[in-house]
Amino acid sequence: MEDIKAYIESGILELYVLGDMSPAEKLQVEELALKHPAIKAELDEIERSMELYAEKNAVEPVEHLRGRILNSLLTNFADDSTFDKVIEKPKDNVVAFSAPKTTNFYKYAFAACLALLLASIVALVSMYNKLQDSNSTIAALQSDKQHFANTVSLKEGELEVLQDASFKFLKLQATTKAPTGSQITVAWSPAKKKVWIDMKSLKMPENDKEHQYQLWALVAGKPVDLGVFDANADTADMKQMKSIASADAFAVTLEPKGGSPTPTMDEMMVIGKF
Repeated sequence: MEDIKAYIESGILELYVLGDMSPAEKLQVEELALKHPAIKAELDEIERSMELYAEKNAVEPVEHLRGRILNSLLTNFADDSTFDKVIEKPKDNVVAFSAPKTTNFYKYAFAACLALLLASIVALVSMYNKLQDSNSTIAALQSDKQHFANTVSLKEGELEVLQDASFKFLKLQATTKAPTGSQITVAWSPAKKKVWIDMKSLKMPENDKEHQYQLWALVAGKPVDLGVFDANADTADMKQMKSIASADAFAVTLEPKGGSPTPTMDEMMVIGKF
């Protein structure tokens, strides 16, 4: 029994199931399996385990390997068909077990598992990179769509100013604080409470990064904030400001970036009234 146990634990039965041995060695395993139920039971268990492993980790082969794999299976099936045939009845004397050949079965199995793991990691990284590229593309398209929508909305507003007779146009003239010739045109519709400034014809010194121009409406002598703007060369043709229903005059001051709650009178650049 010790010899049979050592034979089972030697790894030769795994090689038999894998078909990794010579015909003479396979014949010896088959003869011993017929004589010793423990060996036959171990072979059955190994076959079941490998079938379960194959089903769990099955991978569809590429088309050009399908024929080679089927031919290999048919060859192994033809060799295994001799299992139940007893060529020669074993003698009753003590069986002399041949020492199993040294095998790299477990080394190969580990290498195969490692290769599968690395292939899976590479596939996941590739999918992640493609997903990131897709997200970046979608974000860029959404940004372009929003920019286009804003441009269309701005152009529609500019067209409204030119076509709507309810808009009044007022040119604000330079004060003593501004360079000679400074001016800005304000378009205002009291009925729609809308205020636009003409950036295309604006003639104002370019403000620095720490300051902005701020538009004010004078209502019953009190200033009302209508928003800030920059006198830069890359601004749009027109800019919509905050809404107001009534105003006696409009003025522009130079304020810290973001605007001020009340106008800095010493920095009033242009002013105009109806």
